[in-house]
Amino acid sequence: MLRYTALVAVAVLMLDSATDFFPDDPLINVLTPTRLVVVLGLVALVAGGARLGTFHTWLDLPVALLVADGVATTYLGGHPTAPLRELLTAVAGFYLMVGLRRLQPDSAQVVALLSLICVAAAATSAFTQVTNKVPTGFCRSGLLADVPCGSAGAGALIRAVGTFSNPNLLVAFLLLLTPFGLLASAAVAERSGRAVVGVVTVLGYGAMLTTFSRAGYVAAAVEVLLLGGAYWLAPKLGRRVRLLIAGAALLGLAAAGVLIWKVSQAGHALGVRDQAWSAAVHVGLNNPLGVGLGRAGPVISALAPGTKQFQHAHNLWLNWLAEGGVAGLAAMVLITVVSLVAAARIARDKSVLGAAGLAALAGFYLTSALDHPANLDRIDMLFWLVLGLVMAERPKRQDSTAQLAVGRPRHSASQW
Repeated sequence: MLRYTALVAVAVLMLDSATDFFPDDPLINVLTPTRLVVVLGLVALVAGGARLGTFHTWLDLPVALLVADGVATTYLGGHPTAPLRELLTAVAGFYLMVGLRRLQPDSAQVVALLSLICVAAAATSAFTQVTNKVPTGFCRSGLLADVPCGSAGAGALIRAVGTFSNPNLLVAFLLLLTPFGLLASAAVAERSGRAVVGVVTVLGYGAMLTTFSRAGYVAAAVEVLLLGGAYWLAPKLGRRVRLLIAGAALLGLAAAGVLIWKVSQAGHALGVRDQAWSAAVHVGLNNPLGVGLGRAGPVISALAPGTKQFQHAHNLWLNWLAEGGVAGLAAMVLITVVSLVAAARIARDKSVLGAAGLAALAGFYLTSALDHPANLDRIDMLFWLVLGLVMAERPKRQDSTAQLAVGRPRHSASQW
């Protein structure tokens, strides 16, 4: 029974992220259903033989810095502790996934198939909204402009939200899980089974189209390119070429950060986002410990011109700068870089998990540059679960004298 408890816990967390079937109210005091599931999963892992070393990953120090920063800004600033509890719950979910993967290596196959179920639930809901013209409160005129649905006329395009409250949350969810559904075919031997996997995967990427999210479209295209490049192209390249490509990618991320910084200091080229970014930078630089977890939205709303009410900084890293100060920003930057490097190293070994993880994280980080979907606890938990899935994998030790095999090797589920 203990062997399957942790796996069931992860399954429940993933399904809740897709459907939100858990009630928000706590069962007892601060013990919510989500926290109860996480605790039961961790207890089962320890009872099943997990030790401290079982949970060790390259992200331990950045995660510790993030948690310490959250504790400091919450208690030194005298802020409510609910957001800190949410952070601790998500981090516990990360280590739950790490422990599960380490004790049960074949659990990655089950997680991939669970991804299919979650993608199907959200994607079919999105298509239902579009095909039946179900009002979602979000419309586009063409592909470029948001318009009020009531005054847009017959030409308005309904933006699907699926099982979420807005299209950007749906697209972030699909970006995190759809790559694992695509590569779940490696764990399915029968062609008919792979056909079903392919159908659900196409359904997931098709549902992204129904959101009419411009950032989502770009992120989805990058995901598909990374899936192909990381799985088929990267293993054929030399170490120097791979390092050059990785360096160029990191420079690109740095350039994007500089661009966002510059835009935050200038006009209104990106609608209200540059207002949020400018306010977040101002808040972060003037509050060394940040303004407290979960408080970026109200503080930015008070600083930004106009009457727009913000829920967050519309950027994952700037939101941490505003809420957790420079230490929070540094921790999240480290988590971003280390997770991408780890996924790339695993993908280098022609691992389907590495390729899918690299694509999923890159797609999510891209959309998080223009939004902050992890502000929703369901997306935040799913993000940390995907991080755990990737970081639990250990790159193969390369023999410097080994010769690369000629031709494309056959793959099986054991390569997870």
